[in-house]
Amino acid sequence: MRLTGKTAVITGAARGLGRATAVACAAEGADLVLLDVCADLPGVPYPLGSPGQLDHTAALCRAAGSAVLTAAADIRDTASVREAVAAAHDRFGRIDVVVNNAGIAAPSGKRVHEISEEEWALMIDVDLSGAWRMIREAGRVMCDQRSGSIVNIASTAGLVGYRHFAGYVAAKHGVIGLTKATALDYAPLKVRVNAVCPGSVRDDTSAEGRMLAEIARALDVPVGEHEQAFTEAQPMNALIEPEDVAAAVVYLASDDARQVTGSVLTVDGGFTAR
Repeated sequence: MRLTGKTAVITGAARGLGRATAVACAAEGADLVLLDVCADLPGVPYPLGSPGQLDHTAALCRAAGSAVLTAAADIRDTASVREAVAAAHDRFGRIDVVVNNAGIAAPSGKRVHEISEEEWALMIDVDLSGAWRMIREAGRVMCDQRSGSIVNIASTAGLVGYRHFAGYVAAKHGVIGLTKATALDYAPLKVRVNAVCPGSVRDDTSAEGRMLAEIARALDVPVGEHEQAFTEAQPMNALIEPEDVAAAVVYLASDDARQVTGSVLTVDGGFTAR
């Protein structure tokens, strides 16, 4: 129960890695504030998390004994983020962990000169600036507390390039830069900031994940064949499970990692070791 007595705020919690992380944090004793946009976004070519999916994540966490607050929050909007952070603090009196998980994988699948201004702006706004907005609002609370752990979900795309994913790669590289800079800003105040870089994560049905399928779609890899294609690129010959990433987040959120800040933890089966 490494997170007993702690309150964790998780964005993109309706499904996928967000749900897996929420369930793992609940199992470790955390109380939870679960945020998701709970709506589709213009320009994103696939459905995003729904209110029903967020409620299901909350039910799983309550079954593990956690007190849970849910809210629809759009990380593109400063007022929405500020309201969510204020509600978290009002309910629990403190914020010990922030997991910046919310993100989009598309619009992608184009050469860099084919990306429109609107597509570029949307990707950066969600995947990079959204994390910054959450840090800006929750960071104030953590700095006042003189304690806290921020975990940013980046990607192997934050470490290497991928063809036809310039916006996503740029945003995730930015997340790692944001992680390192914020870690130095907050280190004197005992607030830690780290990043996790998942590799190809299997779309587990219990978590209702669909990110890998959408990446495949953007690359014109037929859905139904994509898992094998991604597996063949993995040195350990297996896709990453959502629980593998969640375990890394729990470690960084916990006091076991009390001297870990500014670090980038890869959970990629050796993909970026080559």
